[in-house]
Amino acid sequence: GKTTTVRTIFGLTDGITGDIVLDGRRINGLAPFEIARMGVALVPEGRQVFPTLTVVENLVATSRHETARLRNAGVQQIFELFPRLEERKRSYANLLSGGEQQMLAIGRALMTNPRFLILDEATEGLAPPIRREIWAALKRLKDENLTILVIDKSLKPLCKLGDRHNIIRKGELVWSGLSDELARPESEARTFLSV
Repeated sequence: GKTTTVRTIFGLTDGITGDIVLDGRRINGLAPFEIARMGVALVPEGRQVFPTLTVVENLVATSRHETARLRNAGVQQIFELFPRLEERKRSYANLLSGGEQQMLAIGRALMTNPRFLILDEATEGLAPPIRREIWAALKRLKDENLTILVIDKSLKPLCKLGDRHNIIRKGELVWSGLSDELARPESEARTFLSV
């Protein structure tokens, strides 16, 4: 269900019924590049950074900033969000750790100046300290009023970050609710989360 959701938002899946609306405009049927131009950015599962480009080159490659001054300012904002990337700014992406690559993938998406950021498996397989850094960065972005859709299995940080949650099982929406409801041990949602 999660992959289909992401693919549908970006216009990569046909034959889906219903409407996807962004700022009152139906985006079903638009090309992926048109959806991206409307301010929707994706941090894909598997990171997909350019391995033979440096950290800075990866960031500049996806920048929507029109001048070098604005691009440089955008890069600096990413380095403020993820100081670890500034330390590695001249390193090739394929030499970064998995967590650093994930930070870079988030940074690349942010260089498009999005209004809506989608993260697919934001922290899967990462070391706990890196996971905490990424969740802290997402909290900061939320506090700056960026709309974020996070697909992840980490319940505790999701409850702290999210306002509304949806549980999809076998392609079907089985539960929808607020963080307080999801966090309660007796919540109906917990029945869908148990293995």
